[in-house]
Amino acid sequence: MNINLLYGILFFIIAHIGAFFQLNGQFRWDWFKNNEWVIAACGFVLSFFYIWGTKYTVQGVEGLLWPSRFIGFGIGMVIYALGVSYFFGEGITTKTAISLGLCLILICIQVFWK
Repeated sequence: MNINLLYGILFFIIAHIGAFFQLNGQFRWDWFKNNEWVIAACGFVLSFFYIWGTKYTVQGVEGLLWPSRFIGFGIGMVIYALGVSYFFGEGITTKTAISLGLCLILICIQVFWK
């Protein structure tokens, strides 16, 4: 795995963690609910992480766009499932576990299948 792909994955992880809190923090903490404008403004910064994630992932998969999209999607699903489980106590059901497994398979196919 090359360094561009690793950077892309790292930027997608940061972006999805930030987006998770940006969108779902309002259901857990009053500060998020009471400061919508501040939270929305954070989207400007998060956009750069998505742009960089896409840029470096595309470079890491030899200029192809579809693998980058699938990798970003899969990372987002895993981050969301872990965040909802940890912060909101919504356990990972069998259906969710299978879906997450499919996301991980999707990421692995895009990263390792040449």
